[in-house]
Amino acid sequence: MPWLEQAWASLQKRIAENRLPHALLVCGERGVGKRRFADALASLLICDALVGSGNQGNQPCGECKQCELVGAGTHPDIRLYTPEKSRMIKIDQIRALSAFAVSSPQVGRRKIAIIDRADQLNINSANALLKTLEEPSDDVVLILLQESGRPVLPTIRSRCQSLLIQSPQEEEAARWLSTEVMKLDEQERPTAEQCARALSLAANAPRLALEYLSGEFLAQRDQALDGFRQFMKGQITVGEAAKPFKAMGLDAALWLFERWAADLARIGVGGQPQDPDAVDMLGYLARNNPPWRAHQLLDSIHEARSAAVYNVNPELEASRLLIAWQALMPSRQRTSA
Repeated sequence: MPWLEQAWASLQKRIAENRLPHALLVCGERGVGKRRFADALASLLICDALVGSGNQGNQPCGECKQCELVGAGTHPDIRLYTPEKSRMIKIDQIRALSAFAVSSPQVGRRKIAIIDRADQLNINSANALLKTLEEPSDDVVLILLQESGRPVLPTIRSRCQSLLIQSPQEEEAARWLSTEVMKLDEQERPTAEQCARALSLAANAPRLALEYLSGEFLAQRDQALDGFRQFMKGQITVGEAAKPFKAMGLDAALWLFERWAADLARIGVGGQPQDPDAVDMLGYLARNNPPWRAHQLLDSIHEARSAAVYNVNPELEASRLLIAWQALMPSRQRTSA
């Protein structure tokens, strides 16, 4: 992924100058490759016989015992902590991380803990992590991943060095995606038009676009957009409109609502939307509402995302947000469903 090279070179410079932090906060858009970057860094830090130099700096040898364990996905000194079914990283996981951080490495020189994603720490797990960040062991490195636009507690951020991964330009993202889809079976291979559409919806995040093309999101999103339009015009009930959003899951539904609200804000100030398929409805709303209404919607969506930790009902949340959207329609355009 060539767009990762700048961040990788910056990190190599820190390592060469012996400025590797005990905690690194890697931030970037969803689907830009943060997890791949973290895995590569873990491989680099655990290898016993680094090779290479030049612009790319040192690289894992791929042959030592450490690299063999990494390749098999069984290295005991690399641990991954991700959100569980509740969509949050729980305190029990962080307690396990803390115990891992103070233990001795089993086969390597150091231990690596990857937290994917740090913006999904609940308040208890975030507070539990602070002690490990404040009193780090010399042989442990924490790599925290943060999705852009998702907050991390200031107390967490202040104890980490930050590294931003920039999203690629459209042409670079398209080249990478084209290479990846060519690896698929010919019958499953998407068309160039489908790839371009997926990239547009993913805001040029190539891995997210690939996920869209290989999953059901695009079809679900089309159904949700169709229901959204009909509900806004008063042609179907809120319950009917909410069903496609429920089918795609709360996280995906909130992300879609958020993208549309952000596009509404862009159109309101003369900018270009990222979802061209919704521009007709969003353009109409932008012409009939002050710009602050878009930000009001975004606040409601962020509140719904915060409430997700309490396992709220996805259909009820979708219904609540659809009603907030319909409130933007001029009253003369609304008819009884």
